[in-house]
Amino acid sequence: MKILRIFCIATYLLVSGGLFAAEPVGKGSVNLDFANADIIAVIQAIGQMTGRNIVVDPRVKGTLTLTTQRPVSKSVAYDLLLSALRLQGFAAVQSGGVVRVVPEAEAKFYAVPVNAKRHKGMPSGQVVSRVFQLKHESASQLVSVLRPLVTANNVISADTVGNSLVVTDYAENVARLAQIIESLDVPGVGEPVILPLKYASAQEVANLLGRVFGTGMAGAAVSGIDPQRVEVAVDVRSNSLVVRTDNPSRLSRVQNLVSSLDVPTPVAGNVHVVYLKNAEAAKVAQTLRNILSGDTSVATAEVKTAATGTQNTVQNTATVAASGAGMVQADSATNALIITAPDAVFNNLKTVVEQLDVRRAQVLVEALIAEVTADKAAEFGIQWMSLTGLSDGSSSVIGGFGNSSSTSNIGVVAANPASAAKGFNLGLVDGTVTIPGIDGAIANLGLLARALETNANANILSTPTLLALDNEEAKISIGANVPFQTGQYQLTGSSASPFQTIERKDVGLTLKVKPMISEGGTVRLQIYQEVSKLRSSDNVTLATTDKRSLESTVLVDDGQIIVLGGLIEDSIQDIEDKVPLLGDIPWLGHLFRYDTRKQTKTNLMVFLRPVIVRTAADAAGVTHPRYDYIAGQQKASAPRSKPLLPDINAPSLSLEMSPGLARTQKAP
Repeated sequence: MKILRIFCIATYLLVSGGLFAAEPVGKGSVNLDFANADIIAVIQAIGQMTGRNIVVDPRVKGTLTLTTQRPVSKSVAYDLLLSALRLQGFAAVQSGGVVRVVPEAEAKFYAVPVNAKRHKGMPSGQVVSRVFQLKHESASQLVSVLRPLVTANNVISADTVGNSLVVTDYAENVARLAQIIESLDVPGVGEPVILPLKYASAQEVANLLGRVFGTGMAGAAVSGIDPQRVEVAVDVRSNSLVVRTDNPSRLSRVQNLVSSLDVPTPVAGNVHVVYLKNAEAAKVAQTLRNILSGDTSVATAEVKTAATGTQNTVQNTATVAASGAGMVQADSATNALIITAPDAVFNNLKTVVEQLDVRRAQVLVEALIAEVTADKAAEFGIQWMSLTGLSDGSSSVIGGFGNSSSTSNIGVVAANPASAAKGFNLGLVDGTVTIPGIDGAIANLGLLARALETNANANILSTPTLLALDNEEAKISIGANVPFQTGQYQLTGSSASPFQTIERKDVGLTLKVKPMISEGGTVRLQIYQEVSKLRSSDNVTLATTDKRSLESTVLVDDGQIIVLGGLIEDSIQDIEDKVPLLGDIPWLGHLFRYDTRKQTKTNLMVFLRPVIVRTAADAAGVTHPRYDYIAGQQKASAPRSKPLLPDINAPSLSLEMSPGLARTQKAP
């Protein structure tokens, strides 16, 4: 059957005016000899020979000459056919298992293979499409450069959104364009190049490049143009180097050196020392241990107080409960971390350390505590009594009216006129009188009129200020440490000694604040404020204290003033001493009545204003005005020859040293 098919094809070619000869010269090799043969017959013959299903467009017409001087493989024979068709203005498009032969101008409208992976092993004369994703050059600019290199009937277009090129052309030409695009799509002169590192530390490699090439910091101002200059920056987040230079050869040398350094170390367990600037080494070390071991528990601390001093014992600060991934230790003396880990693990830990070892923000809390007290008291009354006849033993009627106060009662004043309370006291005294049962004679005070009005105003203003680290508690206490008696014991016997137990407590102003700064700039404050004072008492150990305290958690914006609480206390006392019925008589009743009135008002307000202090300039802005104020006060009062406080803005002076010391130590 095979011989019959070949014979039929040969007969068709001879009839159509062409000549076909296929001599078997080897396995899979043939000789081609087509002279002015019908193009459709040649396509069908080679399709039969190569086992491809070929569909010919009706517009494909004409004759074709295709000859070989020596035997070729079937795949080469098919490539020769595609090249001959291309010369005639026709193209082959393969889709699935079917090859379509169409006019070249319409080949781009068919389902041609896309992407380079599908082009492997494809004949060079096959029409294909490929997408080139550009990294450095602009796609729209490259279109004008590459368009002359594309076949006239095929296309090249640019996607400006994705910065990519879409090319539809013959496979061999697309492969040539790929090499050209790869040569053009490179970083321009002076463009930064990112070199990611896998094993080495980017910061250490950058330092080494600085010593080898004399690199500078990226972005630094450079006077003039230096083509030999290499600028290196470090991206800690991705552990990468960003290199920029105007010399391509120097960039290549940097890339080669970085690739040589970025290799795994033969022995795991390198020892690194990381010095901290702001954070506490013991706390950071515990955090890193928890990362290595996957433990989220918090380190515990035990504080022991001895009779001669205080000894702090922090558990788990010298040893590490970590697996083979690495070990972390803290050196509190130098505030440094000692990390023993492979480079890959160390790079991750170092990134965490750099994010934790930052300058912590502070919060300046300005408090204003105002307490205003107003006392008003008034006393007015007339008292009388009759003691006539008690001295001579004659018969008499004794009567009298006095108030309930022990210090202004007429009877008490008669016994001791010097004990009369303060105020206006007017009495009628007629000698002295002796009362049976009472030693000594007392003044015969028959009438006592008393009037008193008291106004007392007090204004207590406290303005404590606290500067606290973020998420750290601060406390200020202003007042006195007062002893209070808690018990006593009286022993019997000649050799026994009585004793009392005393407890001391702080009385005054206490303010405790724990600030917490959020990402949005607001401040969360945990506040405890207490104002206490002693009441007047002769015996301090048995005194009574007045206490006002406040405990709250609030959310405040930076620099906002808030009021925490206000206490308004109004106490009114009205005492009336009178003779029944007689004291109610209009106008005349004042002779038989004693009135006492007292009113006390207390107003307590507490205001807070937190200010976030993030930088040294912010700290100086809130510190210098207060320092200057105190310095101004001491300059006005203290002798000018010996100031209490130095000038904060004055330059530092060199120390005066002895000649012997100057020879061995340089003055600062």
